Amino acid sequence: MNVLDTRNHSFHPALSPLSPTNDPWDPIRSLRQYGRHRLTSVEMTVTNLCNMRCEHCAVGDSLVLAEPDKIPLADMLRRLDEVEHLETISITGGEPTFSGRTVSDYMVPLLQYARSRGIRSQINSNVTLPYSRYEQLAPYLDVMHISFNYTSAEDFHAIGFAKSGHSVSLEAASKLYDRMIDNARRLSEAGVLVSAESMINYRTYDKIDEIHRLIVEMGCRRHEVHPMYPSSFAKDLPVITKEQMRGAVEKLLDNRDKDVWMLFGTLPFYHCSDDAEERALLGRLARESNVTVRNDPDGRNRLNVNLFTGDVFVTDFSDVPAFGNIAESGLDELFNRWLDHPLAQGVNCHCPAASCCGPNLLVKDMYYKDENFLMRSAKLE
Repeated sequence: MNVLDTRNHSFHPALSPLSPTNDPWDPIRSLRQYGRHRLTSVEMTVTNLCNMRCEHCAVGDSLVLAEPDKIPLADMLRRLDEVEHLETISITGGEPTFSGRTVSDYMVPLLQYARSRGIRSQINSNVTLPYSRYEQLAPYLDVMHISFNYTSAEDFHAIGFAKSGHSVSLEAASKLYDRMIDNARRLSEAGVLVSAESMINYRTYDKIDEIHRLIVEMGCRRHEVHPMYPSSFAKDLPVITKEQMRGAVEKLLDNRDKDVWMLFGTLPFYHCSDDAEERALLGRLARESNVTVRNDPDGRNRLNVNLFTGDVFVTDFSDVPAFGNIAESGLDELFNRWLDHPLAQGVNCHCPAASCCGPNLLVKDMYYKDENFLMRSAKLE
């Protein structure tokens, strides 16, 4: 199958704009529609190369200096074709745009496929490379998801090259920092929804409002915020308390630009909590305009495919081993296999009253290891 010949991106009618009321990555949508979790989102790891080595990187242990050939694009497209309820695709790495050949031979065709099928697309990138890489993608791309945890070029230098293994000058890092900001602005002006994600961690929790201000100045239309849970490459980083996380969220709500969509995810707070302050924060989040709390897609409506091996994972950074390969099985079959896994069963709860799909695997392991969420119920004020 030649995607460039048979799937012209211009053939599909326009989709409804992405917004706080239209977020197809949230598994609560498909759960409500089908009455059970369905595979609606597929994430693909297209590279393990990256020009940075961020200290918080979830996949840092898998980054390499050279990599093998990827599986044929046609194999991936065939498996995507088979996914009955597909609504979104995501492309991740490494830095997906590190190789110009990956951009032209894999990423552009995948995005064109998404447009032809009427599904949404996202790329996870640091946008520090020349704009020409991103310019090729912009006409077909819905969301450019970037990481932004900085208040200055000095922050970027310290965080972005913390594990590089060799000296990177502040001058070199500053040039990348400036290019990142310029690229984000240009992509936003080109009509791409640039979503800047900030991690709430030991470096950012007390200055998250300042980070937000810079994100707004960059022209980003969405600020995505997740607490950081040390795992894999970042497992040795200092851990902050749930109280510090809650304080960071409250500070952000107090000082945010209300014209920018705030998307929170993987929060360790639940309406079934015995902590009244945690429940009060969730109530405030629900009342605020232009604010959403996304349920975790990994393992609920999304799987990750490694494009070097064809192996399928619940997420690109999980310690859960691959539970299948697209050479032998379709993605819907593999998703159903995952839902029967004991780990999936342990977090497969749903509270319609709270619009909650239960805890993320990392959150449960860190804060609720002995809790049975299937036995809890929401305390709605």
